[in-house]
Amino acid sequence: MAKIIVPTPLRKFTQNQTSVETGGNTIKEAIGNLVTQFPDLRQHLLTKEGSLRTFVRVYLGEEDIKQLEGEATPIESQSEISIIPAIAGGKA
Repeated sequence: MAKIIVPTPLRKFTQNQTSVETGGNTIKEAIGNLVTQFPDLRQHLLTKEGSLRTFVRVYLGEEDIKQLEGEATPIESQSEISIIPAIAGGKA
């Protein structure tokens, strides 16, 4: 099963787990399985249509999936997926 690294701000929705193992053949399937297991994450990661929100970055290993095949990026059982939510900043 692939491992999804859960960022600190979202851990309250995964019972404070730092990572979650999930199945799937693509990033979309893995994230779908994650939000099925932890439904409160859905609104933070996905649009109503089920696509990743534009402000959420997902990495497969060290690669941004936007530079790969997006949500259709294939994964393997030993894949490590990182979710990086955008962080709002203040005035400089």
